Amino acid sequence: MELYSFLREFADSWVLLAMFLLFLGAILWAIRPGARAAYEDVSNIPFRHDDRPADPDEKAAKQRVKETLK
Repeated sequence: MELYSFLREFADSWVLLAMFLLFLGAILWAIRPGARAAYEDVSNIPFRHDDRPADPDEKAAKQRVKETLK
């Protein structure tokens, strides 16, 4: 029963602190200044071909790139 008590106290204090720091790090990673351009690019994906249909040659080029990366 001593081992259980030790692990329980450890989880209640240090693991809680580690999880909070991990959460805080994830938040800071998401709002870092360098991430803005990447997030803006990703957020505009649905609107890239809003004024015209997608170019079939562009699709073929992306497919060739995917095949070469496999």
